[in-house]
Amino acid sequence: MQPILEVAQEKLGINPDQLEAYGRFKAKIPFDTINKLPDKKGKLILVTALTPTKAGEGKTTVSVGLSDGLCHIGKKSMVALREPSLGPVFGMKGGAAGGGYAQVVPMADINLHFTGDLHAIGTAHNLLSAMVDNHIYHGNEPLIDTRKVSWRRVVDMNDRALRNIVLGCGEGNGFTRQGGFDITVASEVMAIFCLATSLADLKEKLSKIVVGYTRKMVPVTVKELKAEGAMAALLRDALQPNLVQTLEKNPAIIHGGPFANIAHGCSSVLGTQTALKMADYVVTEGGFGADLGAEKFFDIKCRKAGLAPDVVVIVATIRALKYHGGADEKELTVPDVDAVKAGMPNLLTHVNNTKKYGVPVVVAINAFHMDTPEEIAAVQSECEKNGLKAIVSEHWAKGGPGAADLAKEVVHTMDTQQSNFKLLYPDDMPILDKVRTIAQELYGAKDISVSPEAQKQVKRFTRLGYGHYPVCIAKTQYSFSADPTARNAPTGHVIPVREVRLSAGAEFVVVITGDIMTMPGLNKVPSACSVGLNDEGHIHGLF
Repeated sequence: MQPILEVAQEKLGINPDQLEAYGRFKAKIPFDTINKLPDKKGKLILVTALTPTKAGEGKTTVSVGLSDGLCHIGKKSMVALREPSLGPVFGMKGGAAGGGYAQVVPMADINLHFTGDLHAIGTAHNLLSAMVDNHIYHGNEPLIDTRKVSWRRVVDMNDRALRNIVLGCGEGNGFTRQGGFDITVASEVMAIFCLATSLADLKEKLSKIVVGYTRKMVPVTVKELKAEGAMAALLRDALQPNLVQTLEKNPAIIHGGPFANIAHGCSSVLGTQTALKMADYVVTEGGFGADLGAEKFFDIKCRKAGLAPDVVVIVATIRALKYHGGADEKELTVPDVDAVKAGMPNLLTHVNNTKKYGVPVVVAINAFHMDTPEEIAAVQSECEKNGLKAIVSEHWAKGGPGAADLAKEVVHTMDTQQSNFKLLYPDDMPILDKVRTIAQELYGAKDISVSPEAQKQVKRFTRLGYGHYPVCIAKTQYSFSADPTARNAPTGHVIPVREVRLSAGAEFVVVITGDIMTMPGLNKVPSACSVGLNDEGHIHGLF
């Protein structure tokens, strides 16, 4: 690794005194520096994927590899990614810093505590939780009905035992009530953090959070609890984007980290906007498949921040195509051209969905050593029949040079195809119609079903003036449907809406479908069992 202050000076023209170093290899980009950057705008490239397997299909490695590939062919590029959550780091999926020769570094730091951003977000969230219960305990006005507290607690860990808890047990510990924890990356504070454009905007958004209701169902906000100042103070330093580097010493911004299945799944607006000022090409990603991360990138992040992508790269893997084509999950390394072809409807559905936003598409085949030439040729042939280029990318094994072909195709696409970005639905469409539009247009659903409780919640939020907000659908990442076992591109299904939550500060409505949880659990043998520390203090087992 090269000292980050040297990377910034050599690659970005940023002087050392314009950054706040966090050790030798990490730095924060202060607001003063951001505000003095030239008012230019680079090209924005979104990396998304087909519906993933449980192992993930390598969006992060493709994003890093593509940015390195762009640099390799002489372009000035940066990658802007989300910060990893400790939940999946110690759970099943592992870290989120890329892999092979397509990584952001220092990998262990980024995957663990990094610069403390997620801790700051969790602390700000839980400060508000404490202030809510303190407000109730002292009987302060406005009186919050203890049965109608909507603000939960958070921790950055997968811990199913905390999903539903009882608070205030024992004498002198406040009012006994039911509560629970979500994972930090599902916090509304995280969403606000990632959508804020300045400290003033952050504070304003925090003040609008609704924490609960009075007995007359009047919403109670953070502003009424006078908590926004302290929360913003905790988040002041964290809101500055983090600057690190790839293995090829190219600059990278890692900032913010909401999940895409239970939150809006995009890195911070500030990080993206800063990168667009610094580089000619900015590669960013939306979590999980395009039905989740890309849709939320378009309909929430771009809507709120005024961003417009110039091209979308959809990542496909041979193993995922075989899985969607009906292959046994334990035999995805066995060559099977027929299964690859049978799984193509999943990829092509994501492509067609993305084109509904008016953005050009390139398919990237994330190469694995067990892929056969025949399987790759089958994907490319099917893509060609649909007017698509499918480019093999070997960034994992070869770094930037292995992604050079992909980089050239992405640049060529932007040079020859105009992006006419548009949103899927207007602000003034009713909440449930927005959900139905996404379900029918993107998920292939016949319709949605709405529980009686969710219907009441939608009516309440609409009556209170929140009906113009976009929707953030919490859904399984493993299927277009709400059934994680429904592979490929199912149609004619019904999306069950179980619950609707208001994120008044982030300015969207969270729609919870099926059995999705906002607090994950650990798998039977979590990756934490393989992580350790040697006698020299070096961490091993992270991936």
